[in-house]
Amino acid sequence: MPFSPSQTRPTACLALADGTLFFGHGFGATGQTVAELCFNTAMTGYQEIMTDPSYAGQIVTFTFPHIGNTGTNPEDDETDQPVAAGMIVKWDPTTPSNWRSAATLNDWLVRNGRIAMGGVDTRRLTRAIRQQGAPHVALAHNPDGIFDVEALVATARAFKGLVGVDLAREVTCAQSYRWDQMRWAWPDGYVRRDTPGHRVVAIDYGAKRNILRCLASAGCDVTVLPASATAEDVLAQGPAGLFLSNGPGDPAATGEYAVPMIRDVLARSNIPVFGICLGHQMLALALGARTVKMNHGHHGANHPVKDVETGKVEITSMNHGFTVDSQTLPMGVKETHISLFDGSNCGIRMTDRPVWSVQYHPEASPGPQDSYYLFERFARAMDAAA
Repeated sequence: MPFSPSQTRPTACLALADGTLFFGHGFGATGQTVAELCFNTAMTGYQEIMTDPSYAGQIVTFTFPHIGNTGTNPEDDETDQPVAAGMIVKWDPTTPSNWRSAATLNDWLVRNGRIAMGGVDTRRLTRAIRQQGAPHVALAHNPDGIFDVEALVATARAFKGLVGVDLAREVTCAQSYRWDQMRWAWPDGYVRRDTPGHRVVAIDYGAKRNILRCLASAGCDVTVLPASATAEDVLAQGPAGLFLSNGPGDPAATGEYAVPMIRDVLARSNIPVFGICLGHQMLALALGARTVKMNHGHHGANHPVKDVETGKVEITSMNHGFTVDSQTLPMGVKETHISLFDGSNCGIRMTDRPVWSVQYHPEASPGPQDSYYLFERFARAMDAAA
């Protein structure tokens, strides 16, 4: 059944830690959740965004108003279920119109226990996020429209935030597994690799499925290991390359166990290493740089990034609230990419080894595919090292 909110009274409330309140129409699951609030400017891919493990601990405000109009389907999940704590939208979701739709957004959220709110002035909310930084918030959905706003504000104020929090342990896989599914292509959809390829170990700090598909499509035979994997675990696989995935939380906290592993692998082998997002930050920390919390982060599918070595500009997908401080990069590590929005670091490489990483998401899902070539570069580096 299509979602039909009451237009006479609010059934959802968003409380910011500073006491600001937003009321709207609740949909999805009922109840209450607390998280950091961010905004995402992508025009497509709300399902992929909600299931991206990088959004653990966050509620997503969608600046694009048409959220829910293509429904949902199992193929677009980036992990087994939504990881983002909730969603805020401008217009209430309507009946979906798309040949791939298998369920409405409302039913999908209910089934997965995620709260959402529509009928919100998302422009005002986005301005608040940009001006004060990503706020701590409490989101409640009650069909009766009864809210203890003082308690909601207190809950938001009590939230400890993401600084110092290791969320990778919460979203990583429980045990290792093989991956051979490739990128979606018409007319067959997802197909499996059935030819030998470079043996790659992918560390799962919260890996999106489409990253693994891109590795498989680039000719990689992928084995995924949990975030807590040691250098011995990695090298026991006899890999031709090491991949460091995206993920949520404070990189400094995850780095307490990830950095020693990366440093040990670099010391004991000369295999190519490629990192994305949190994996980029893990590599930077392992090489001696530092990371810092951003004011409101980068979340969207329209972020221009400049390759400072070639001068080429790519339009990329991004999702991160922490960044590498380029001023702390040590000798032998070069900055390769920068954001054209704010000049923040978006890529690094070692000058004497095939070891590099990027802050953005070359696998898209959602977003442009300008940067897919990075997976092919990784495969070529393994060819050269063989």
